[in-house]
Amino acid sequence: MLRWLIVVVLALVLMSGLTAWLRRFGFGRLPGDFEFRAFGREWQLPIASTIVLSMIAALVARFL
Repeated sequence: MLRWLIVVVLALVLMSGLTAWLRRFGFGRLPGDFEFRAFGREWQLPIASTIVLSMIAALVARFL
């Protein structure tokens, strides 16, 4: 259980660091990616982009 928590936290940190770079390729602006403003801050929920990146990672892992 602790390993999965560490993996999720590392993935979130990695995704937040790569957000600006991935936006150049259209990730974060797909249908299903939500952006809203609450409590004076912009929040992003990149649901569709996460699914697409997960499928790409699964394909890469399958062929390695």
